[in-house]
Amino acid sequence: MEHVTGRWVPLILAALTPGPMRFFELRRRIDGISEKMLSAKLRILVRDGLVERTVEPTTPSQVSYELTELGQGLSRPFAQLVRWISAHTPEVIAAQQRYDHSVNPAGQVIPSP
Repeated sequence: MEHVTGRWVPLILAALTPGPMRFFELRRRIDGISEKMLSAKLRILVRDGLVERTVEPTTPSQVSYELTELGQGLSRPFAQLVRWISAHTPEVIAAQQRYDHSVNPAGQVIPSP
């Protein structure tokens, strides 16, 4: 459970939903993730059977990542969650601003709980 509920895994699964990708394609697609973090999360996902790692016998070798059937089943709800977040982010921000203003009408910055 902890492997799939972190910050990066849903984004990795959503990025792989259209099809196989090479490491640096994934890295470009997922804004803010470091190479080290992406590599660590991909290793976990491969170990858990959610992602398949394929090494092409070329020089230099090319590695691609693809969702397994198990990973595809998990990626659907995650992709839906990512779409919901994208569609509703302005509403969430507006609600936060209304709340912050109602508990602090003077306009002082209040740290998040």
